[in-house]
Amino acid sequence: MQFFTKLIITNVIIIFCAQIGRRFPTMGGLIATMPLTSLLVLIWLHTDNPGNYRLMTDYTRGVLWGIIPTILFFSVTYLCFRRELPLSLALCAGFGVWLTGAFVHQWLLK
Repeated sequence: MQFFTKLIITNVIIIFCAQIGRRFPTMGGLIATMPLTSLLVLIWLHTDNPGNYRLMTDYTRGVLWGIIPTILFFSVTYLCFRRELPLSLALCAGFGVWLTGAFVHQWLLK
């Protein structure tokens, strides 16, 4: 039951953010960059592992350094959209850069 409660809460927040983004795109972008997902994960980690600050520390360190590949993803995707490239190409280019950044991210954190 706890898993389904987490699933419902998380999905409601994501759908709510997507609905805001449909009406107010820049506000949707701002909300999307909020640490909503990370906040939920921190709450779920703490609920499942109370007092395990090592887990919380490792997670937040991963999120902190994970911002760099995410910035690369959005930078490349933004540039592709500015050039009016198709959605599939823009997302593939952005994901390719993000994936490269993610591998570097994992290598540096080891």
